[in-house]
Amino acid sequence: MKLEMDEKLFHAMPDLKIGLIYYNKITVSESPQMLKGRLQLFQEQLFFDLEDKPLADFPGINEWRTVWKALGADPSRYRPSVEALYRRIKKQNYLAPYHSAVDLNNFFSLQYQIPAGIYDRLKLVGDVKLTVGDEAAGYEGLNGRFNALENILVLRDEYSPFGSPFVDSIRTAVTEETTSALQVLFLRPSLDLENAGKLTNAAANMFTSISGGDATAHVLHAAQRSVVIPE
Repeated sequence: MKLEMDEKLFHAMPDLKIGLIYYNKITVSESPQMLKGRLQLFQEQLFFDLEDKPLADFPGINEWRTVWKALGADPSRYRPSVEALYRRIKKQNYLAPYHSAVDLNNFFSLQYQIPAGIYDRLKLVGDVKLTVGDEAAGYEGLNGRFNALENILVLRDEYSPFGSPFVDSIRTAVTEETTSALQVLFLRPSLDLENAGKLTNAAANMFTSISGGDATAHVLHAAQRSVVIPE
């Protein structure tokens, strides 16, 4: 499978970069108490932070709003997923545990202030490309409705779009039957390559410490737009 960032993305946002992690032989199950506790504690601490400062003071949220605007989308109408999570927590509408893969994905998103997605590798068809959604791009999302993705970053395989830093699709959702997954960290554009690599590897190591299996991590950016992962 080849994963590629569309070259035209860098005309609008030259420093755009993503962390890609390919997991194999993982076990997805109810999260251990340690992860449930960390996720709950982080949300409670974040709630108090959000009482004292506005969302605009969080650099990750600010940067992803800038990406939205650079691509022609309205961040006040279609919010980056990390901002949507922060807004939930501001209302004390905390995220309930789901399973280990989703809980870790949410934890990374909250901790690093970035959108993040995780997808069942076996539900993907052919190669994957990160591009900008056109007027026809959209899918049934995990939010329970159809989502139009024009002018928003989309991940698409050879069948259809399936993921986005806005909301992900039902089609490629990870379940407790998933044994192979692709995780995409939509990194802050301002993050330098060395720290982007450290962050991506740290996320991969934490994931496999809980879910087992193997992880292969990459960072894609303007000078390295593609990578091939094993079938």
